[in-house]
Amino acid sequence: MDTSTLDEMCELIADCPHSTPEWTETGVIVLRNQNIKNGRLDISDPSYTDEEHFAHRIKRAAPRAGDIVFTREAPMGDVCMIPEGLRCCLGQRQVLLRPKTDVNGKYLLFALQSPAVQHEISWNEGTGSTVSNVRIPVLKELKIPRHPGSEDQIAEVLSSLSDKIDINRRINQTLEQMAQALFKSWFVDFDPVKAKIAAKQESRDPLRAAMSAISGKTDAGLDQLPPEQYQQLAATAALFPDEMVDSELGEIPNGWVVEPLSKMIQIVGGGTPKRSEANYWGGDVLWFSVKDVPSDGDVWVVDTEEKITSLGLQKSSTKLLPVGATIISARGTVGKLAMVGKEMAMNQSCYGIIGASGIGSCFNYFNLSEAVETLKRNTHGAVFDTITQTTFETVTCIKPPNKQLETFELQVKPLLDEIRSSVIQNRTLATLRDTLLPKLLSGELAVN
Repeated sequence: MDTSTLDEMCELIADCPHSTPEWTETGVIVLRNQNIKNGRLDISDPSYTDEEHFAHRIKRAAPRAGDIVFTREAPMGDVCMIPEGLRCCLGQRQVLLRPKTDVNGKYLLFALQSPAVQHEISWNEGTGSTVSNVRIPVLKELKIPRHPGSEDQIAEVLSSLSDKIDINRRINQTLEQMAQALFKSWFVDFDPVKAKIAAKQESRDPLRAAMSAISGKTDAGLDQLPPEQYQQLAATAALFPDEMVDSELGEIPNGWVVEPLSKMIQIVGGGTPKRSEANYWGGDVLWFSVKDVPSDGDVWVVDTEEKITSLGLQKSSTKLLPVGATIISARGTVGKLAMVGKEMAMNQSCYGIIGASGIGSCFNYFNLSEAVETLKRNTHGAVFDTITQTTFETVTCIKPPNKQLETFELQVKPLLDEIRSSVIQNRTLATLRDTLLPKLLSGELAVN
């Protein structure tokens, strides 16, 4: 097979500054290794530096669209491509690769992810052992498989799968934002209630005002709704009261109550089977840890990096969580959320949270999402922040009547179900892409 060194395929290979960035609350995005995974850049949780330190960090090279970022260690060998319109600089332990104009950058991106090149990255030929970081001279000499005349087509095939995955992710983010906006409108901002109060004060129809607040439609828009849809919207609006009352959390809708979060949930603990018992591991029982937290907007976890056996489940303190439960990370990386998309167990650094007293899975997830910052502030631990079961008693929430809870579930569940289906489809697409990648790069499978 023809090969070229990485140095031969790139016009620039620039190491990052060997210094810790000056972190700021806002400013220019600094790429971190945690933002780079599975060949893509995820800056849903961005980090920033100011203009002065940004200028320092781009002295060797300023990242531009089409450049590839390579992580040298912790983890080693992850890559992503800089998208159009992103102004950013490298963090630590990263290298900027700029493909030559006659090299298909996407082909190089996929080639760097292939098993053969990843093995080369992790293997030190001089000592015959694995390495924990990649030195620049070694990086430059990486041998990249070449397929003259076919690289554009190979990149197109693999990119089509990755692009579909990204489209699904963007749709998921939109659907999740729609569901989040509805939760906030009904249960945080109390928009339908406030609309009724304002309408009463202005001698307008309170029910129609609440219908407008819920649907976003004007009076004329309401009149254009089909009769069945109009009646359904009116029935939803009728559930909301037309006055607010005082509470320890401030004014809340009349008839709603204030409760500790701990009374609104059931908490399930996790556990880890003994690592020394081989027959506890490698089974078909999904076993969640914080590294399985879904990407922003995906909400659901439908697969896990590690799996245990039925015997491992029986012989440890972990328990199976039902579909729809919410997992929250409680130690180390605190406050990450995921909805259980397939029955699974989890480790002891997480809690499984199930809604109690008529609270459905959708409300439970978004209510925890709303409470998570307070939970994180109230963590305990001398070394690591830790959410304990007692922490849930320190958070006070507003609980609506069951009718509003049931209506919210009916409105939001189809959105979250669509996200779950998309996440499952993405797993299939990713598996297909990862299966094709080594076959196309090795020449075992022709692109045609």
